[in-house]
Amino acid sequence: MRMRRKKNLDSRLSSASEYLITINAQEKNVTLSKDIKDYLDPKEIFGNDNPLFLEIGCGKGGFACEFARQNPDINLLAVEKTANVIVTAAETAQRMELKNLRFVNCPAEYLSSYIKENSVQRIFLNFSCPYPKKKYANHRLTAPRFLEIYKEILIENGEIHQKTDNMGLFEFSLQNLSQNGFTLQNISLNLHESGFEGNIMTEYEKRFSDLGQPIYRLEAVNKKF
Repeated sequence: MRMRRKKNLDSRLSSASEYLITINAQEKNVTLSKDIKDYLDPKEIFGNDNPLFLEIGCGKGGFACEFARQNPDINLLAVEKTANVIVTAAETAQRMELKNLRFVNCPAEYLSSYIKENSVQRIFLNFSCPYPKKKYANHRLTAPRFLEIYKEILIENGEIHQKTDNMGLFEFSLQNLSQNGFTLQNISLNLHESGFEGNIMTEYEKRFSDLGQPIYRLEAVNKKF
């Protein structure tokens, strides 16, 4: 079901514009768009050369804002394709006055056109849509077409950190990552019982955890050479 457009969305986006980067993909064909290179400049955006992390599918920004608050020496670009959702995230970051966080309004398919190769140290995939029907598997954020994008923009030995409550998506991710050149490590089948330290809860994570559902987590290292 399509989300109803938020009231005063345009004015809210404008008010939070210092935290928003809107990408208007002129080429709607994803294959052809890969030839377009219009890279964002992290140093211009953040005013420093700190390490660059990326969250893809940030939702309302709970994880992104808390991560940025806890890690002021890391720059975070949080990606979300839905303006209706990203506006809430940007408003939260603005209230918290987070200087090391910006939100990118862009579908993940276009990231290699706007994020320079070998520039990202870590990618977070937190509770991505599992697209449970097999015919939509290509839309999952750990499908091979997305992994090729991540391999391009990640530095050598850069990492993907994924969390999900969906066992099917987790198994799909383990298989695709291992088959596409990533080295898996720190795999957890029940994150909250694993003793893992430093976990930042997302909105979905708290909901699923309160229901007693296990949270699955993995790290995948980009072995380029």
